[in-house]
Amino acid sequence: MRNEFRNLRLKQLDRGLESFRAARTVPRPQKGWIRAIREAIGVSAGEVGRILSTSRQLPLQFEKAEASDTITLKSLRAVADALDCDLVYALVPRAGTMQGLMENRVRAKARSNVCRVEHSMALENQAVGRIDEAVEAEVRRVSGSRSAQ
Repeated sequence: MRNEFRNLRLKQLDRGLESFRAARTVPRPQKGWIRAIREAIGVSAGEVGRILSTSRQLPLQFEKAEASDTITLKSLRAVADALDCDLVYALVPRAGTMQGLMENRVRAKARSNVCRVEHSMALENQAVGRIDEAVEAEVRRVSGSRSAQ
């Protein structure tokens, strides 16, 4: 039952993340989204500061913080709101899907297990080789034990 729940959750996350996958390929403007949008709609930093009830300098500090990846989500959300935008936030698996992410993690763990055993066997002059075959067997073993949960 637990594995069925996990698989269902993975599928739900994949469906929810589907629209974000294309966004991964859109490069962030060099000076950040805040500045790009602010300049595109013709809003001054002073005007953003007034909307935020802060100084003219704070929006400029937010722009610098975003460009250097140090802005907080809270600040980014506040500036997005001041620019009449929504902050859209997600973690998108590099593997493409949540299932792919899980498979990569299982494969990495299996490779680690196999290499550790192979190293021990080599120290005892009993190394078998064929690591790729052993990794696939370990992936099947680990995947099989997860589906039994």
